[in-house]
Amino acid sequence: MKMSQSESQIWVLVFGTLALLVSTALADDVVVLTEDNFEKEVGQDRGALVEFYAPWCGHCKKLAPEYEKLGSSFKKAKSVLIGKVDCDEHKSLCSKYGVSGYPTIQWFPKGSLEPKKYEGPRTAESLAEYVNTEGGSNVKIATVPSSVVELSADNFDEVVLDENKDVLIEFYAPWCGHCKNLAPTYEKVAAAFTLEENVVIANLDADKHRDLAEKYDVSGFPTLKFFPKNNKAGEEYEGGRDLEDFVNFINVKCGTNRDGKGQLLAKEFVAASDDEKKVVYSKLEQEVEKLKDSAARHGKIYLKIAKNSLEKGASYAKKEIERLQRMLEKSISPAKADEFTLKKNILSLFA
Repeated sequence: MKMSQSESQIWVLVFGTLALLVSTALADDVVVLTEDNFEKEVGQDRGALVEFYAPWCGHCKKLAPEYEKLGSSFKKAKSVLIGKVDCDEHKSLCSKYGVSGYPTIQWFPKGSLEPKKYEGPRTAESLAEYVNTEGGSNVKIATVPSSVVELSADNFDEVVLDENKDVLIEFYAPWCGHCKNLAPTYEKVAAAFTLEENVVIANLDADKHRDLAEKYDVSGFPTLKFFPKNNKAGEEYEGGRDLEDFVNFINVKCGTNRDGKGQLLAKEFVAASDDEKKVVYSKLEQEVEKLKDSAARHGKIYLKIAKNSLEKGASYAKKEIERLQRMLEKSISPAKADEFTLKKNILSLFA
């Protein structure tokens, strides 16, 4: 039986909403700086490392995962701010600080708006060493577990030939420059689909496992092949290699509805009619029961907020955010601060 457009939208809302439970529970760890807030955040009571970038810049895209890793690692460092400025949106601000190429990284000492340019390597580790030296901090780069499934001769058939799974594989070589350039984007693709149980984003060291590479006609690196549920012989992936290209391909081939952050259509939940929201809420209750560990915790918070939004109306989320912000400004324990921040982030989806 074919679903109506309204029913299809409801199911998209249900599963898209669940994608938000983990990926939007945490705020962006790199502070977004604008013409309005720059001097409120920079040149104050802490040093600041600022990346001036352009969204279309290839070098900026390559730097992005390293810079995000840096921001995550320094998130709790009170003496240092890690920020970024979109120079397409804030041209005058970038011009003010002499930015003529992208990315430009500058260090602003505590209490100063006179920066000095960073000229070192653009890895999270090198940037952290520089910030620690300039800012007097002692932060180490956090190790983030990969969402990409690593294949080998031992698990290849079990993972790839599972007829309940759609599997995208990158055949790579450790020495391959193009593979290294693709790696951060491919990691983001895997993270975006991490909640899709039947979608697997994987890779195989084809230099190490040459027999498997030969079996699937791999002759160059990286080679990307897609193994859908109904074709375990595999098919060539011939699309683009930007995050959006991969996400669109998987959504079309696998029937998923994710964006590049694993999120989807949160604002449509807010815009839905009361009757549609009730249907979505009922389905959400069923799906949240299936979640485990931290995802289950986030799911229960989301469910409670959704219920309150339904019962108390559109103004509930805004008022609750304001209340929590007042609590955060008081002297509270770190655990409570984390709890309130988590709730605020989820509430922001409904505001």
